[in-house]
Amino acid sequence: MKAILCGPDENGLADALAAEGVELTRIDGIVTRPALEDAGIVDAGLVVLTDVAEATAIPLAKELNPDVRVVVYAEQSLPEFAKGQADLAVDPKLLSASVVAEELV
Repeated sequence: MKAILCGPDENGLADALAAEGVELTRIDGIVTRPALEDAGIVDAGLVVLTDVAEATAIPLAKELNPDVRVVVYAEQSLPEFAKGQADLAVDPKLLSASVVAEELV
């Protein structure tokens, strides 16, 4: 599976996904359409957002790849405009990165 992780990775989700065999690309800066395209959004099966300030990435990702699953792994709540477009939102305080990675794969 190919995945894109957008935002910081304070909880070790990138390592947990890699341990599950996921081919991961990171976007550390602002998540823009060109950044998603460069990261391979068209072929990705999963986008993980760890910074809700970058919530505009959700509709962009869905526009570029309607079949991609978008998961938010952050303590903060999503803005209203993005809540209906994310497939799953998980608080890192509730589930560890390894459990989330295992369930996503």
